[in-house]
This record gives sequence, C-alpha cells and structure tokens, in this order.
Amino acid sequence: MISAISWVPKGASKSTPTVADPPPPEEIEELIANHTTTSGDSDIEEASDEVAQALAVADAVGKSTTGNCDDIALALKDLDMDHYDEEDEGFEIFSSGKGDLYHQSNDMDEYLIDRKGDDSEEFEDMIINPTDSVIVYACTEDDVSYLEVWVLEDADSSEMNMYSHHNIILPAFPLCTAWLDSPLKGGERGNFIAVGSMEPSIEIWDLDVIDEVQPCLVLGGFEEKKKKGKKKSIKKYKDDSHTDSVLGLAWNKEYRNILASASADKKVKIWDVVAGKCDITMEHHSDKVQAVAWNHHAPQVLLSGSFDHTVVMKDGRMPSHSGYKWSVTADVESLAWDPHTEHSFVVSLEDGIVKGFDIRTAHSDSSSDLSSTFTLHAHDKPVTSVSYNPSAPNIKLWDLSNNQPSCVASKSPRVGAIFKVSFSEDNPFLLAIGGSKGKLHVWDTLSDSGISRRYGNYNRNRSQSGS
Repeated sequence: MISAISWVPKGASKSTPTVADPPPPEEIEELIANHTTTSGDSDIEEASDEVAQALAVADAVGKSTTGNCDDIALALKDLDMDHYDEEDEGFEIFSSGKGDLYHQSNDMDEYLIDRKGDDSEEFEDMIINPTDSVIVYACTEDDVSYLEVWVLEDADSSEMNMYSHHNIILPAFPLCTAWLDSPLKGGERGNFIAVGSMEPSIEIWDLDVIDEVQPCLVLGGFEEKKKKGKKKSIKKYKDDSHTDSVLGLAWNKEYRNILASASADKKVKIWDVVAGKCDITMEHHSDKVQAVAWNHHAPQVLLSGSFDHTVVMKDGRMPSHSGYKWSVTADVESLAWDPHTEHSFVVSLEDGIVKGFDIRTAHSDSSSDLSSTFTLHAHDKPVTSVSYNPSAPNIKLWDLSNNQPSCVASKSPRVGAIFKVSFSEDNPFLLAIGGSKGKLHVWDTLSDSGISRRYGNYNRNRSQSGS
C-alpha cells in the first residue's frame, strides 16, 4: 500500500545523485551486535532446530534401504565429481580451436560491449534533469517498508514518461511524509524527505544520496542505554520526543528550518530541523492528532485536526494561547489550506464529509461551535486525503465557487482504496494518487474534457508567463 506522497520541486534534485559509502566495519559490527541482542536466543534455537532437522534428513537418506542408493552412487562415480573443478586441457567442444573464447581486449568481447551499452543507459536513467518532476511515495509491501523515488519526464507533453529512480528501505511502517529543502548538510538548500511512522521518531533522509542505510537526521525517538553487566539495553524516550506514532508532518516553506508534527500521543510539536531539536510542544487536543498544515500566506499560523472531532488553529508565536477551535462530526482524516486565500481551509472526515471553514468567523472567546461555509457529501467512505490545485482556484475536482461545491470530474484509478492524493505545484493539473494496491497513478486532469474546457486557460496562462 502507498501511505504518503510528496512532490519534489523541479530543479531541487541533484542532476547526478551521490552513491553512499558503505558503513565502516565498526558500525556494521554494532548493527549485527544490536540485532543479535534484540533477537535474543530464540533465533539461535530456531537455527539449531533447522540444522538438526537437516542432519536428520541427511542421515535418513544415507541409511535408505531402497535399491536406488546404489544407482546414485554409480552415477556419481561416472560423473567423477571429485575432479569436477579441474579443467581439461585442449580444445573446447564448441571451439574452432583458435582460442575464440578469449579476446585480446574487452572491446572485442561482444558480451562486454552489450554490457557497456546497458551501463550507459543505466547512467542516463540516473540523471535528473532540471525539467524533470520527481515524486516520492512511501510504500509497504510484504512487510517491507520503503520510499520510492520516481522521475517524471516530459510532464508538459503527451509523451510523458515515468520510471523508478531509486528507493530507500525504511525500518518502520511509514504513515506520512513532508519534503523540505532545509540546509541540513550546509550550503543554501538541500533535498530531503521527512518520514513519520509507527515509531515515535521522525527520520529525515537525503534524496540526493543513493544506497543510504541510515537517515541523515532523527528527531525524537528512543535512546538506548545498556545496563551494566547485561547485554540488553533499556529504551528511553529522548527529551521532547513524541511517545507514540507520528501521524502527520508539515514543513514551513517560509521559515525553512521549521517542521510541525502530529502524533497519536495527542501532541503537536514544532521542530527546528537544523538545530535538531523540538522548540514547542502543544497539547490542545484530547485524542490522536491526525494532521497539521501551515497557512500559505500567514506562515506562523498552524492548523491541526484530531480524532477528538475538532480542528484547532494556533499561532506559533503564541503557543500558550488557547487558539481557535472548530467542531466536526467525525474523526479528522486530513486538512488543507486554500492556497488562493489566507482565510479558508477544508477538512476531510472519517464519515465521508468534507467541510469548508472561514477563519474570519472565529473568535478567541467563542465557546459555541463555529459553522462551516459549506458541507460536501463527497464519498461513502472516509475521505483520507484532500489536495488543492495550486494554479486554478476553486477546483479540487470539485468546484468550490461561492461555497457551493459541484463535481466537475471523477476518476476510478486502479490503485485500490485511495489513501493519498497530491497535486504538483510545478505541473498543477497533474494529480498523484496512491492506494492499497501499492501502485502510483499520475492523472493528467486536463485529459478530462470537462476540466480542460473549464480550466485549460489557467494552464495556458501559466505556460505563457513561464516562457
């Protein structure tokens, strides 16, 4: 299943990613030692059982009283297996006798020539051009979790091509991701992905490094302390860590070192990723916090949605302030600010409802429920994800003009139950879709005649302004 999707802005990726150096021997030994310690004696006992079983089978075969054993022994004798590895001198059976199995140089070997071509093609596939779009999605398949990095070529043309670039193995089931360009390794900008999972930590991986086995930064989580005289270590939460799964992440594009997180521990945290520490912890929800989102126009303003059936807006400059609260009818699944105006946001719920709100109706001393600007009965099952089109206002496959939603297009991609949708900011009519089948689908929404007829001019205006 695909549980999270993030777009990487064009030009943010290195043209040729770096290949990670293998871990030093002492680090490998430590990883092996930790694995042995955590697995205990059970693995050793299982291995011993398997070896004993194999020996028993071998012994039984050796003691077989059937007449086949003599036949097998004779056959092995004819094959002369004791001298199997010794090469015969002289001509090969299919040789012309002129040593045509050997070449004076690799350039004369047709197999190596073909391999060179393969290597060249693989090298070209590793290059990411500034015009390429990059999609990162978090996936779990057969109990293995990983990040998959895909490159989308010619996204503006009818000859769009998409292929897998590389992947990153994750240690825990991923639940959310957020792309960020914070300068974690020096310089002005980077290309990183933050991952929240079933663990209480947040891992940040460098997308410009291939074959990396460790994240470049871990926020929160456990610190292990070994007891004196004992092999097993005691797990203790790091200072200011979440104490349960991390369900939501949001990077602040204005204050680029800031990352917000939502957790099943009922807390919202604001992290300084460059300093590698938590600056603010807020506890204004009474149940799991599912989603967080920064306002596009007022970057200090943070929205959070919870299983306690509330959405709360807080100002990061005044974390002790109670904030502004809206009540909803079910668990919050996701939320999103309208990128075209600073005062509107939508919330999707577990009961299939999407609600729109206007923050101008909020009052700090209001104890009554604040009414929504519209209610959309969008689906029969939970609305797991919402995404605004960043170019054309009022469209999210639903036209929200005048707070009167109307469906303008629908699609049933073969990805199973849909868990995540995300519009590209570089190509705003491309919608990435991921679901329970673990397949990524990219829908060019302008291929729908209704969308093209109604909103195609937004794409043309954008192309003209960019040219």
